Amino acid sequence: MSPGSRLVLCAVAVVLALSACSDSPDDGPDDSASAPSSDSASPSASGSARAESDQLAGPVTLDDGRAVFLQCSGTGSPTVILEGGDDDTSQSYAYAFDDLAAVTRTCAYDRANLGQSDPDPRCRGLQELVGDLEQVLSAGQVPGPYVLVGTSGGGHIAAGYAVEHAAQVAGMVLVEVPPPFPDPPADLVAETRCDAPGNVESRDYLQVERDAWEARREIGAIPLTVISNRYSPAEVAAAPPFERPLLRANVESQRGWLVLSPRAEQVVVETGHAVEEADPQLVIDAILAVVDEARG
Repeated sequence: MSPGSRLVLCAVAVVLALSACSDSPDDGPDDSASAPSSDSASPSASGSARAESDQLAGPVTLDDGRAVFLQCSGTGSPTVILEGGDDDTSQSYAYAFDDLAAVTRTCAYDRANLGQSDPDPRCRGLQELVGDLEQVLSAGQVPGPYVLVGTSGGGHIAAGYAVEHAAQVAGMVLVEVPPPFPDPPADLVAETRCDAPGNVESRDYLQVERDAWEARREIGAIPLTVISNRYSPAEVAAAPPFERPLLRANVESQRGWLVLSPRAEQVVVETGHAVEEADPQLVIDAILAVVDEARG
C-alpha cells in the first residue's frame, strides 16, 4: 500500500490514503503496435521504448525531455490502459497485467516522480497528469481505441483523459474512485498540497479530485463499470467523526461517475477500499467484460 489522496477511504489513522502496490507486471505475448490516433500529443519517443514490437518496457521521452517508463504487452484491440492509484507505479497492476495481455494489448506506466520515471518539479494538477498520459500514449505509439482503467486516485486521471479525448475511449473501469471531499479539514488540505513533505507525486490531490469531478459529462454510449465498496457499520464507527458520513455515502456518491455513459453500471463490493487486493479476480473479470463489450 502506498500514500495517496483518499485518507477517508484507505486508512483511518494515516493522512494521504493508501492504495494497492504489488509486484512488477511481466511481459506478455508478441505483436506489433500501430501509431495512436491523431488526437494524441506528438512528442518524440526514445528509441529503446517505441512500440515497434509487442514486448515494450522502457522509457519514452516527453516534450520537455522527461523520460517516463512504459510497459506494454499483448495483441488486439482495444488497448487497455492501466492507471495506478495514488503513489502507485505500474507494478500495482501485476496481479492483472498478464491475464489482460493474454486477451488484448495492455499498457501500464509510471507517472512522473514514481518508479522508473523522471521527476517533475511542477505542482501537478489534472491538466499536467492528463497531459503526461497523452504524451506517453503518443510517444509509445500506443494504438487506440482505449479501455481506461483507473484505481482510486488513478480514476480521476482516467476520467479527465476520457472527457478530453472521448473519441479515443472505447470503455472504462473505475475501481473505488470516490468523489472529492466536500469540506476537507485543514490538516488534510495542508498534508495533500503539492509542496507538502511526503507528497511524492507533487500532486495537488484535492484540486485534481475536484477538477475531475466537475468536468464529468457524457462521453458516449461506451461500456463503463464503477466498482464501489460498501463500508460496514463497524468500519464507519471506527473512522474519525468527520469521515463517517463519507464512508456511509460511498456507494451512493460514486454513482456520480455513471453520468459518463448511458451504458454505465455500478458493481457494489464489501472488500474495503483496496478491491484489487481483496478480490483481484473480480477486477480482472470486470476489465475483460468491458473489453468484450467494446469489441461488440
